[in-house]
Amino acid sequence: MLHIVNKSHRQTASLESALRLARDGDALLLIEDGVYAATAGGAVMAGIASAVDRLKIYALQPDLEARGMAGALVAGVAAVDYAGFVDLVVEHPTSQSWL
Repeated sequence: MLHIVNKSHRQTASLESALRLARDGDALLLIEDGVYAATAGGAVMAGIASAVDRLKIYALQPDLEARGMAGALVAGVAAVDYAGFVDLVVEHPTSQSWL
């Protein structure tokens, strides 16, 4: 399953819920303000740092760039462009958008 989170971990509990309910091997894509959780400062607080061992975690590159965070990803999080976003959706037969 692909979990898509678009809100900051400081705004809502969506990321926390996604991490709690995601199964080993699932993928998590952070978009819009959700990318803050993939940065060095936010990853520990958001639980991303401990989830990289069991989930494939991605952050949308254009959203990272728009927020000035492109160089601040934590280890284990991969940046993807829009084509990569489409590839993730195609690769995973089910997806859940966490609003």
